[in-house]
Amino acid sequence: MVQTILILAANPKGTTPLRLDEEVREIDAGLQRAKQREKFVLEQKWAVRPRDIQRAMLDINPQIIHFSGHGTGDEGLVFEDETGSAKLVDGEALAGLFDLFADQVECIVLNGCYSQAQADAIAQHINYVIGMSKAIGDRAAIEFAVGFYDALGAGKPVEFAYKFGCAAIRLAGIPEQLTPTLKKKPFNGSKDQPPVPCELASELDQELNDSDREVLTELLIRSGRAEYSARKALCIKIGIEPNQLGFLRQSTDADFALELISYLHSIGDKQALCKICSELEVVFKRAKYSDDLKNVKSKLNCN
Repeated sequence: MVQTILILAANPKGTTPLRLDEEVREIDAGLQRAKQREKFVLEQKWAVRPRDIQRAMLDINPQIIHFSGHGTGDEGLVFEDETGSAKLVDGEALAGLFDLFADQVECIVLNGCYSQAQADAIAQHINYVIGMSKAIGDRAAIEFAVGFYDALGAGKPVEFAYKFGCAAIRLAGIPEQLTPTLKKKPFNGSKDQPPVPCELASELDQELNDSDREVLTELLIRSGRAEYSARKALCIKIGIEPNQLGFLRQSTDADFALELISYLHSIGDKQALCKICSELEVVFKRAKYSDDLKNVKSKLNCN
């Protein structure tokens, strides 16, 4: 089935200039080269006013909606008025509109600062909504958007695409990978069914907690595998291309180890984490840390 992506862009007079044209151009280029490019149609609306959103929903019938512009937190997203000046639209107003199209819209991406409040409201009606928990820089916003739509274009589901977008921010060496947040519709199916929490943990989140990741990070540092001279070899052994890691040149062993474990966890790469455990087992097989390592391996179901 062909999915239509509707991009709504607004950068009103008197607001900070954003690189919206670059963001949209890179999204379009990524979809054009995607292996499933025939399954996506990209529609663009610029200098968007509230009335333009209504008409676009009726005329275009999108399955994915992407807002690119400014957000102001609880006050709303920034669109334009008839004179090109800023016009705020709050989350409840947007949620009310999108609820009318809930049977066709699968995902909404709010790629603007402090848009999590609107995401919370809209997610009461739409299956997947992505918002930003705080301010996000131009570069991070573009990296996330490109990664997200590259993954969709490759046939990946929304949850994977969201994680891929976050990983793209990290790979670019930008420390904003935790800013995008994924919200899910709180009801699964009919409204008579019991609610499902908005923020369901990923499978890997359920297996490895913060303490487990701290153990892996500490052991990686102690093993010497996080030293600068050993980093590329480690990456190759666990199946990661070193040149793709923007944090490979972190100045300290601790910083690199933390970034690597966090990155593998964020993209759900259990195989690479298990390979790290195998590397560490060689060093700590009979040491006092062996029980901690066995516990992590058990949670990951490593062979």
